[in-house]
Amino acid sequence: MKEQTDTHIGQIVRILRGKDTGQVAVILSKADNKFVYIADGDKRKFDQAKKKNLLHLEPQPFISSEVVDSLIESGRVTNGKLRHAVMKFNESTAIHAEEKGD
Repeated sequence: MKEQTDTHIGQIVRILRGKDTGQVAVILSKADNKFVYIADGDKRKFDQAKKKNLLHLEPQPFISSEVVDSLIESGRVTNGKLRHAVMKFNESTAIHAEEKGD
């Protein structure tokens, strides 16, 4: 089994396991090599970030620079910025889905 160390703060991930399966969230911080804290700003707020096993997440090729900048500057990010990052990602994937004839 390969180690998944190619995740970054601010990166969008799709949840593969648990009650939020299929949802999209943003990586807020790394707990260790196996776990990260995620939130989407809607059902899962910044202050209630969920600790998830990396094996239960599918990293997407999308990193929100606004979330990264905010975390670097203040150590926090607003739930609005998290929602915006998720929304931007969903819009970009919806465009690709239409191209595939979905």
